[in-house]
Amino acid sequence: MRILLTEDDPQLGRATQMGLEQAGYAVDWVQSAESAHMAVRLHRYGCLLLDLALPGEDGMQALATLRRGGYDGAILIVTARDQIVDRVTGLDAGADDFIVKPFDLDELAARMRSACRRAAGRTHEELVHGDIVIDIAARQVRQGGVEVPVTGKEFSILLMLVEQRGRILSRVQLEEGVYSWGEEIDSNALQVHIHHLRRKLGKALIRTVHAIGYSIDKPATPDTPDVQACP
Repeated sequence: MRILLTEDDPQLGRATQMGLEQAGYAVDWVQSAESAHMAVRLHRYGCLLLDLALPGEDGMQALATLRRGGYDGAILIVTARDQIVDRVTGLDAGADDFIVKPFDLDELAARMRSACRRAAGRTHEELVHGDIVIDIAARQVRQGGVEVPVTGKEFSILLMLVEQRGRILSRVQLEEGVYSWGEEIDSNALQVHIHHLRRKLGKALIRTVHAIGYSIDKPATPDTPDVQACP
């Protein structure tokens, strides 16, 4: 999941970005609402972390603008304001959750997962595809009940493909989902990650669509048995 962090405090912004990246997330960090709007126009984010006390347009105005503009991903307000009126106003304006500074990174990550789960229409933290189980909270993959070790990037790529089973995701879409701004990306990095996932989970799992991208097919639906007509 790629995250947009909007925080004007340099120390807190950098610390939050580093903590979430160490937990396996791709995080872009901006320091104003104007920069956040521009980033959302250019990239697809699974979650926005939005401070309220921003220079220029404040976070509450930015929240309303983002929702009016059609952003339908999860938005968490992360602020030092702890008044009930701020929480109610933010939630009514379209925020999915509200966390007060100072916060614990584990709690922030849990609230992010919960908000994203609701936005995606999921009810729990596990995705199942055949004999593969993806535990989003623990960032673990099991196949046939046995844990399969994967890297952070491999986990993120697998999660994106399973979440969008039946769709073809381009190289650009996958790279944007798993890399933050400024990360160096080797020209064949994505192909290497795909190769490792196939080696660990089976060659047939991920399908290459020539000159377009990659896909995981939806599980086959059992054929409906013929219904015998009454004599």
